[in-house]
Amino acid sequence: MQRFGLRDDEWERIKDFLPGREGHVGGNAADNRLFVDAVLYRYRTGDPWRDLPARFGEWNIVYQRFNRWAKNGVFERIFKRLASDADNEYMIDASIVRAHQHSAGARKKRRASDRPVARRTDDQIHALVDALGNPVELMLTPGQDHDLTCAQPLIENVDPEALIGDKAYDADPFVETLTQRGITPVIPPKANRNIKRECDFALYCERNLVERFFNLLKHFRAIATRYDKRNFLAGVQLAAVTILLN
Repeated sequence: MQRFGLRDDEWERIKDFLPGREGHVGGNAADNRLFVDAVLYRYRTGDPWRDLPARFGEWNIVYQRFNRWAKNGVFERIFKRLASDADNEYMIDASIVRAHQHSAGARKKRRASDRPVARRTDDQIHALVDALGNPVELMLTPGQDHDLTCAQPLIENVDPEALIGDKAYDADPFVETLTQRGITPVIPPKANRNIKRECDFALYCERNLVERFFNLLKHFRAIATRYDKRNFLAGVQLAAVTILLN
């Protein structure tokens, strides 16, 4: 992956999933690649939308188009398409992203998943990755939510042989759900358990792959620190797409 844009081979893999492509209903957007590169540039550098280089065109047009695509689920569909070829062992985890002061002050009439930040409030990215460290599912919650908040929704549409998670996921209802589905829980027992569960600590060592994913994700400065008032999850999904493409 180029630092501020997509390589030719990466672009070829996603161009047919975008609105405005040849043969698609509606106008033909000949500048789709320039637009995607503009959004990637902004998320990589963390620059305000207003400071986009002139080569990308009028900043407000890029910003409004990004919001429109995010609202229509374009970035989510691309992510889902690329993430559909996953391995049979998954790792689950969550990571806090600090909200910048510039992310405050948006209107409040938004979906809960893309809620605006009325004051400076941290968020938490929940991720499910496969045995290659590639993202499979992504969700966003307020920073104060427990890691378990999204655990069951993240695994709802997958059927791995094993699920690797840290002690935060050691809860009887969640472990029982995994067992009933035939998924081996590779989750260390908490210290306060009276009866310790068994855990395959050799396999647990693979959990570093989900940490590596978060490390790659936070190379995007606008994700490591939340600058957006809304549609932050769409930016996370686009960054995850570049990781899947690389």
